[in-house]
Amino acid sequence: MSKKPISVSSGRARSIWLRAQKLDEDAPFGSGPDATRAAVEHLGYVQIDTINVIERSHHHILFTRIPGYSTADLDQAQSIDKSVFEYWTHALSYVPTRDFRYFLPSMKQQKKIPDKTAPASWFASVSHKDYLAIIRRIRNEGPLSIRDIDDDELVEKDHPWASKKPSKRALQLAFYCGDLVVAKRAGMLKTYELSDRHFGWERPKPATEGQYAAYLLERALRAQGIVSLDSICYGDLKWKKRVAALLGTAVRKKDLLPVQIEGAGAVAHWVAPGVLETAKENHAPQLVHILSPFDPLVIQRKRLAMLFGHDHRFEAYVPADKRVLGYFALPVLVGDRIVAAIDLKADRKAGKLLIQKWTWLNDADPAEYKSLIDSALTRFEAFQLASLNSPSSD
Repeated sequence: MSKKPISVSSGRARSIWLRAQKLDEDAPFGSGPDATRAAVEHLGYVQIDTINVIERSHHHILFTRIPGYSTADLDQAQSIDKSVFEYWTHALSYVPTRDFRYFLPSMKQQKKIPDKTAPASWFASVSHKDYLAIIRRIRNEGPLSIRDIDDDELVEKDHPWASKKPSKRALQLAFYCGDLVVAKRAGMLKTYELSDRHFGWERPKPATEGQYAAYLLERALRAQGIVSLDSICYGDLKWKKRVAALLGTAVRKKDLLPVQIEGAGAVAHWVAPGVLETAKENHAPQLVHILSPFDPLVIQRKRLAMLFGHDHRFEAYVPADKRVLGYFALPVLVGDRIVAAIDLKADRKAGKLLIQKWTWLNDADPAEYKSLIDSALTRFEAFQLASLNSPSSD
């Protein structure tokens, strides 16, 4: 990868990233349940989070790109169409079912735990006997949630996230091992089913290490447009060496071009020639997006700060007197600028969206952006209120 990089302005790099994230179009995936499948397949993953001061992050991320999105669309994709499934990427996420084979090696690695060949961990208390028992129970009784299991001998919780029911860890472990899949979700309550019975398939062949590295690169190029080693391997940096080799080959074949982004320092980036040729400086239309702090555009904080000049603070776990933006501040993207952060809270009893704090960023002029953002907030509130009546948001 010794070819001299091409200089790219930060504005052009932003345009490339926004286009790849489908944030420069009003409804890039159309509408209806199939739009949810298409969005997850394009992005590669949609992060799940438990915080629900407003609608949970997975629904929020999808609404950002599907204006007509309903939480029932994700329920259908997961439980009926079975086009998405839950697994760990950099965090627990919805992932396209077409990519299942790339996660099988990780699932196999987790299986070292039930037979006690792995070191102590969160799952150390799960015996091989208990693991097999929960699999057998679901095989015989059908899909189960932890609420359906009422014969556990309760124990004291050893962690705030733990359960008094020992079966919960056995369910979780079987999920990470790939023997169980989340067949249905209502809020944070998960119903588990045998993976192969849920999908009705013979399990696909696991990806090799080389295939997984190629998958990481392809996913990043599709959803990020302009990539670095850190952005490709986000959450799994041990793959950097293998991915770097793939980048070197792609540059030699002229499938990718090395680029240097203005203001990025020494961080190396790559982009496909066709993408660079069509990208224009500051070309994003004046669309307004109220982003989740777990949105793919926001979650890689260093990349966001480098290209958008906003070092986003997630302050839900910061003491109240030390918060700057607010408990659950949402970055507001207008065109290709992040101009504000708004701390919002859904008042479920009153049926309205509350603005806890509004912070203007990057010298944004309120006179230029306030009315645009107010209109977006009206649409966002309508989505929040509609989702309050959805069982999946309980």
